[in-house]
Amino acid sequence: MGVSVSVQTVSPRILAAVSRKVAIGGVGAVWRPALDQVWSFLRTQPGLRTDGHNIFLYHHPARRSDPMDIDFGVEVVREFAPSGEIKPVKTPAGEVAAATHIGPYDRLGQTHDAVHAFAAANNRVFAGKSWEIYGDWNDDPAKLETTVMYLLR
Repeated sequence: MGVSVSVQTVSPRILAAVSRKVAIGGVGAVWRPALDQVWSFLRTQPGLRTDGHNIFLYHHPARRSDPMDIDFGVEVVREFAPSGEIKPVKTPAGEVAAATHIGPYDRLGQTHDAVHAFAAANNRVFAGKSWEIYGDWNDDPAKLETTVMYLLR
C-alpha cells in the first residue's frame, strides 16, 4: 500500500523542547537524551502537559550537507518560562503536505520520500521546516503511528 499525502492547513502547537544541531541521518543518536531532558522537566511542571505527543521539529538548512537545527519536544498546553535548555517552541502554522506513517520508525524515510515525491509531482515547494508527531507507544512496531508534515510555501 502506498503512502497517502494530503495538503492541510494547520495551527501551531506549543512544545517544551531542547534544541540540537544534528547532521542529516544523525537523529537516532541524539533524540533520546534530548527527550529525556524534556520529560524530566515536565515531571516538575504539573498541568503543563496533558496528552501531548513527542514532536521533532526540523529546521532544514539551505545546503543538505549542513547540519539541521532540531527541536526535540513534547506538546504542552500553554507557554512557559524557559528553564535551562528547555524552552517553549511552536510548530509553524500554515499549509503543509502531510502523511501518516504506520510501522517501525526505521522506515519513516519511506514516508518522507513519499511527501517529497508528492511535492515534486504537484509543483509544491517546501518552506524549510518539517516535523514528525509521534503517536502513542505500542509494543508492536507494526502499529506505531507517526504523522509527517512539511511546511509549504
